[in-house]
Amino acid sequence: MDNKNEVKPAQAGHTPFTQTYFHGTKADLKIGDLIDINFNSNFGQQKKAKYIYLSATLDAAVWGAELAAGNERGRIYLVEATGPIEDDPNLTDKKFPGNPTKSYRSQHPFKVVGEVTIWQGHSPEQLKAMKEGVQRAKEEGIEAIE
Repeated sequence: MDNKNEVKPAQAGHTPFTQTYFHGTKADLKIGDLIDINFNSNFGQQKKAKYIYLSATLDAAVWGAELAAGNERGRIYLVEATGPIEDDPNLTDKKFPGNPTKSYRSQHPFKVVGEVTIWQGHSPEQLKAMKEGVQRAKEEGIEAIE
C-alpha cells in the first residue's frame, strides 16, 4: 500500500538546507570567512585553539560573545560546520550532562553565513557572577576550554 504522506529521505548532496549553528566571539568577521583552529582562542590562556566551538542555542552563543577576551563588542555569527562536530565535553561531561546547551566542538572550520545583529545579553548581575566563576576556576588551575 502506497502512503502518499510518506517522507522520503533526501539523496546525498541534494539537501536544500544545511544545519546552521551560532558562534559567539568578539572577532570582526565577514560572510564567507572561515573560523578555524589556526587562530588563538578567545578564552583561557588564549593559546592556539585545538578545537573551535559552536552551539545550536542562541543563549550559549551569547555567553561566548560576552565572555570572549578583548574589548571589542560581542558578536554572534551564524555558521555552518564544514566537517564533523562532537559534543563539547567541557560542558556535556562536566557541567550539563545530556548537552542541554547544544554545545559542540570541531577541528574543522566553520563558515560564517550570517550575523545575528539584534540580541539581548545577560543581565549585569548574571554576567558578573559568570565572570567571577570563570576567574575562580582559573585560580584553581581549571582550564575551561581545551
